[in-house]
Amino acid sequence: MRLIILITFLLVTICSVKSDHLVVGNIGVGSILAHEETVAYNPFPFMKRVKTYFYTDPRNRPIMGIQAIDLLHSKASVNITAGGLGQSFVHLRMKSERGSGLEYSIGIYVGPDFQ
Repeated sequence: MRLIILITFLLVTICSVKSDHLVVGNIGVGSILAHEETVAYNPFPFMKRVKTYFYTDPRNRPIMGIQAIDLLHSKASVNITAGGLGQSFVHLRMKSERGSGLEYSIGIYVGPDFQ
């Protein structure tokens, strides 16, 4: 019984400090890191900051994985609005919490180039 209470307490604690990361697709074996960038946007009082990030692979390789890590560990969110896995482009939309800035580390992974 004590073990169940301890596990529940740990899960509630972990969920309460959750920041919003985006990890989709294959970012391991067989994929190549094609692009890595840190995207930052300064805070503005009482406003939510929204930034759109665009990536297109110059060699037209399909995207196998997308990773966007919130470096500020805030309540910001990130979504894929166009393209994505299987496409050669992706559009990401990042939105901060009110009064905070954005700082995301973005990694785009592509498949091998067979040409």
